[in-house]
Amino acid sequence: MIMAGYDIRIFGDPVLRQVSHELTNIDGTVAKLVQDMIPVMYQAQGLGLAAPQVGVQKRLFVYDMNDGRGPQTLINPVIKETSGEWTYEEGCLSVPGLSWEITRPDEIHLTGLDLDGNEVDIQANELLSRLYQHELDHLDGKLLIDQLDDERRKEALKVLRNRLIDAPAPPQVTARSSRLGLTLPGR
Repeated sequence: MIMAGYDIRIFGDPVLRQVSHELTNIDGTVAKLVQDMIPVMYQAQGLGLAAPQVGVQKRLFVYDMNDGRGPQTLINPVIKETSGEWTYEEGCLSVPGLSWEITRPDEIHLTGLDLDGNEVDIQANELLSRLYQHELDHLDGKLLIDQLDDERRKEALKVLRNRLIDAPAPPQVTARSSRLGLTLPGR
């Protein structure tokens, strides 16, 4: 799916399994990437989108919790602390059409930078905490299926491999990046 010059990378694309590089310079190139990623996230109806999902190996993601604050950006995020557990049905734009009950820490303490290079210190729980953890997984080369127990992972991989076998040949010319992000069930 091509949007705003980017297409969302889906399961099977090796870029999704690579660890992203920390950003050392937040400049106009980074601002342009963020500006381009936001409409991709909205068009795909995702809550978040990590740079690797659009083929860019940088440690940043965009998100919008639909809370009136508009789109946000988090650069070089690091989880400092976690507590509790929360199980919730989680889907992913890079693993379209599938979702699973996933247990993650309920509360997290996260630090990083905003698009202006200012340090941010965030306490989050429930859905916002899950979004941060999901997008951080992308930055670390992990996919939603990595959160599954062995039996569910085996079943998921079988479905995903069958999709790859049945998929039409890719077009000769494609955009250089793709999008994956946390989705709400049913989106």
